Amino acid sequence: MGIQRLISGTVTLVAMWLAFIQVSQAQQPRIYNTVKEKLARGEQVIGGTVTSSDPDVYCAMANSGYDFLWIEMQHSPLSYQEVARMIWACRDAPAIPFMRVPDATAGDIQKATDIGVLGIIIPLVDTTEKISAAVQYAKYPPIGVRSQGNGQYRALWGDDYRDSANENIMMVAMIEAPTGVSIVDQIAAVEGVDVIMVASTDLGSFSGLRQGDERYESMVEEVRDVTLDAGLALGGPQAWRERDGFLFFQGPTDTNLLRLGVQRSLETLGGGVAAIEGAEEEH
Repeated sequence: MGIQRLISGTVTLVAMWLAFIQVSQAQQPRIYNTVKEKLARGEQVIGGTVTSSDPDVYCAMANSGYDFLWIEMQHSPLSYQEVARMIWACRDAPAIPFMRVPDATAGDIQKATDIGVLGIIIPLVDTTEKISAAVQYAKYPPIGVRSQGNGQYRALWGDDYRDSANENIMMVAMIEAPTGVSIVDQIAAVEGVDVIMVASTDLGSFSGLRQGDERYESMVEEVRDVTLDAGLALGGPQAWRERDGFLFFQGPTDTNLLRLGVQRSLETLGGGVAAIEGAEEEH
């Protein structure tokens, strides 16, 4: 009788433990932002910069090996409708859509998230209020104040989008001026920031210093040290891939990639079999 009770009790405990595990797993949001996963593993990620409204260009870049695409809305005439069409046209591509929004406004950020963007890049972060507001606009309650709206996000990322979006949408704060460098510790402390990025060209423009200058490099080191100490990912231009601590990189624009591709094509010697028009290209 004692053995039967022991067995019965053990079975009950195992059943309760399995039920607890299932409930715990059900409460964990699904992660589909592969950039977030790679950064968590300490891997470098690179994003090509999109300025063209051509879906074919977008898809070519999204399937070329980039981890994400940096959709440029601050310094391009792209519209949200054009970007929505591009993302949808290549919805199964491995590159995750990120967007540098024109500014940290509710309209810009919520339009970006509604069309399915999973990374929001905020330019010219030189106050904690700016990046804090951006996080609020990008996240659903209870974390933020993003409102429910129409969009293609659920068709892109699944029916559990409302429950998983907060865990998948990443926030990138761009440090472009010495004023941002001076408060980078406060920026890094804002809950919801995932990446702090050194905007190399603009930091030089705002400071009047060139890369390599001791004072310029001192600012980069300060951003790096604070960012890494805060446990956040550190970003910069692709040319800085060999710099210590950097994991998140902005690659060339589509127009620059086209130029580089043409140069490579012209440098390729002739001979062999000509490509068959309409056939899928070999890589």
